[in-house]
Amino acid sequence: MGARRYEKVSYPLYYGEYSVIETADCLLHFNRENEIIRAKGKGESWPHRSEWLKRTLGNDWLYYSTGGYTGVFATLGEFYLPNLPYPTNNLLGGHPLRDQAVRRIIDGWPQVVASCLDKAADAPEEIKNFLQNCLANTTDKLAEKSAAIFDNYGGRPSVLPPDARHVDYQLIPINIASGCLYKCRFCEVKNRQAFQANSPAEINGQMRRLRQLLADDLANYSAVFLGDHDALAAGGELVIDTLREADEIFHLKNFIMQGRSAFFFASLASLAAASDDFFTELARLPYDCSINVGLESADQETLDYLGKPIAAHEVKETFSRMQALNDRHPKLELTANFVFDDNLPAGHYPAFLQLVRDSLPRQKVKGSVYLSPLKFDQPSRLSTFDFNRLKVESRLPTFLYLIQRL
Repeated sequence: MGARRYEKVSYPLYYGEYSVIETADCLLHFNRENEIIRAKGKGESWPHRSEWLKRTLGNDWLYYSTGGYTGVFATLGEFYLPNLPYPTNNLLGGHPLRDQAVRRIIDGWPQVVASCLDKAADAPEEIKNFLQNCLANTTDKLAEKSAAIFDNYGGRPSVLPPDARHVDYQLIPINIASGCLYKCRFCEVKNRQAFQANSPAEINGQMRRLRQLLADDLANYSAVFLGDHDALAAGGELVIDTLREADEIFHLKNFIMQGRSAFFFASLASLAAASDDFFTELARLPYDCSINVGLESADQETLDYLGKPIAAHEVKETFSRMQALNDRHPKLELTANFVFDDNLPAGHYPAFLQLVRDSLPRQKVKGSVYLSPLKFDQPSRLSTFDFNRLKVESRLPTFLYLIQRL
C-alpha cells in the first residue's frame, strides 16, 4: 500500500494500492487490475535513482525527473517534472524518454515479467497467478483499454486543467459537453466543433460504462475531471448533478485515496453566466473543486492579436470576481491562464502585472495563475528569465502551464 493522500514532497512517493515486482535490474508496479503503472531501473545506467516512469490512463509513458527540485517547484508548483512523450510547452527542456536505459524498461517490461514467471515454478499459486495476469495485460491490451476509455468519453481529452497536478493528473474523465464557446486563433489544443452539452442520460451511461472499464482499480482514484473544454457552459445544474451522480456511481467515499476533488474548465462567458448561488451550492458538495479559466490577456491589442473574441474590461471584471469567489469559498479555487511569449504586444505584460500585482492588496496563497507559452517544445533562457521575473512580481501563486493530456 502506498500513500493515501497526495503530498508535495521532494522524494519518490507512490500512491494507492499496487503490487511490486523487483529484480536486480528494475522495479515494476502494477495496479489492482494487474496492469503496469510505474517502473524504474536500477544501477548506474538509470538516469537518477529518485526518478521513475509512470504509465497514464491514456497509455502514455511519462518520465518524472527532479530537475534540481527547487527550479521545478518554482516553475510548476510540484517537486517533479513529468516529461511527456509529445510536444508541449516545457521551458525546462530535456528528453529523458530517449535514454537507452529508460527505453529498455518501457519496451522490455513484459520480458522481465515472463522471466519471473519462468523462475516461479515452486512459488505459491497466488504468486504465479499474479505474474500470469500481469503478463496477460500486454502492451496491445493496455492500448485497447485506453482506446475504449477515449471512445466512452467521445474522443481523447487533449488537455487537462493545470490544477490537476494536485492529484498527479490521476482523474476519472467524464465528458459533459463537447467543444468550446470561443475558437481562438492561437489555441493548439482545443477542437473546432460547435459547443454542445451532453444529456443527463448520456452522462449517466458514460459513468456506468467507465466504472466497468476501470473495475477494481477505480478505488485508486479520488478525483474527477468534467470535460471537455468548458464544462461550466453546460450549465451549473448539470455540473452539480453530474458531481452528485459521480459520487454515488463511483462510490468515491470508499476509495483508497483520501479526499474528493473535481476539476473542470470554464470560460469568461460561462463564468459570467454562473450565479453566486451556483458557487455556494458547489461548495456544499463533498469535493474540493478547481475551476480553470482561460483569460489569456487583459490587454485589448493582445486579445485581438490572439483572435480571442472578448474585451479587456471583461477580463478585468472576471478576474476580480474570481478573487472574490476564492475569498468567499474555502473549498473552491478558481485559477486563471494567461499567454506567455516573446512577441506579444507591448501592453500585455503591464496589463498582466496590473491584475496580479497592483489590483491585489496583499500576497495570496490561493487562486493560482498559469502562464502558457504560445510556442510548444521550444525552451529558451530568455523565456525562463521572463517567467521568473513575472512570478516574483505576482501576488498570486504563478506557475508554468504544462499542457498535459489524459
